[in-house]
Order: sequence, then structure tokens, then C-alpha cells
Amino acid sequence: MASLHPSGIGEFLREQRRNAQLSLRQLADAAGVSNPYLSQIERGLRKPSAEILQQLAKALRISAETLYVRAGMLDEREREEIEVPAAILADPSITEQQKQALLQIYESFRTQNGTMQQSQPQPGRDSHA
Repeated sequence: MASLHPSGIGEFLREQRRNAQLSLRQLADAAGVSNPYLSQIERGLRKPSAEILQQLAKALRISAETLYVRAGMLDEREREEIEVPAAILADPSITEQQKQALLQIYESFRTQNGTMQQSQPQPGRDSHA
């Protein structure tokens, strides 16, 4: 699991809210949570559930997985494995057949690159350490 401390999610949410130019009350209303509860999350006094994080992500128009990683509910590698396929499946502008084709291509690239990375030295790791 991720090693971020619980207040990290609150700080991150505050930063995202400010970047979106939303007041605390506006975000709370958009996410369907109370203003005091959101304030407590931002100050690191409360740890939000996955459901609340999903509501906040939707209101902020960011990935719920990003918030899960920040909250320590999901590690970075798991997020990467979920995000791209989820974005492809959620795109209303392409057909189901096109989505399946993209998913197959994406997985073939990941498999190919995984094989290539295993046979190459990793950056930052020298053999005479």
C-alpha cells in the first residue's frame, strides 16, 4: 500500500479545490457532503471513505484512483493498471468494438514493454553497487 500519511489526502483535496476555483461550500455541495465534514477532511481530522473520495473526484473532475492513491487505499502500480482501461471504457465517443480493440492493443504494448524492461538494466541501478 502507499505510504502517504492521512493528512496528505486533505492537503491534496484542498489544492485540487483551489485549482478548480471552488469554495469549500461549492465543492461540498457538488460532492453531496456536508461543509464541516469536507473541512475536517481537508484539515486531516477525518479519513474519507472510498465512496466519499469517489464523489469528491467526480465533483473535481479528476480520477477517483488518484484520490485512492493519495489516501493510501491503492498503490501507484494498481492505479496505473486501472486508469487507462477505465478511461477507454468510459469514453462515449467510441463504439464498444473500438473500445475492445484499444484495450487489446494497450495490453499487448504493456506485455511487450514488460518483457523488454525485464531484459534491460533498470535506470539508476548499476551493477557495481
